[in-house]
Amino acid sequence: MTTISSGEIWVVIFVAAAGTFALRFSFVGVLKRGPEEIPDLARRALRLIPAAVMAALAVTGITNPEVSFDPWNERMLAALLAAVVAWRTKNVVATIAAGMAALWVLQALV
Repeated sequence: MTTISSGEIWVVIFVAAAGTFALRFSFVGVLKRGPEEIPDLARRALRLIPAAVMAALAVTGITNPEVSFDPWNERMLAALLAAVVAWRTKNVVATIAAGMAALWVLQALV
């Protein structure tokens, strides 16, 4: 078992913070472009980032690579119901409410 000292943890935190700052500064400071000067293709791609992040978080919450795939997993079933609600209503609040309600009911039944 490897132990990590508190100093090593702080180094990792500072390096991660510096990396995050460098990525954000590269768009603002280095390019020195205002939002109106960003190319249309980049602007359209940047608009999709929140949906991609939400999808990545949802998929990792639904699936578990350490457990074999189970189609009757309550998280998977709730996610499928939420996907159907999202497709039919195109309403974020209804989708979240339906998915959470289904998850709670399915977990109560198990």
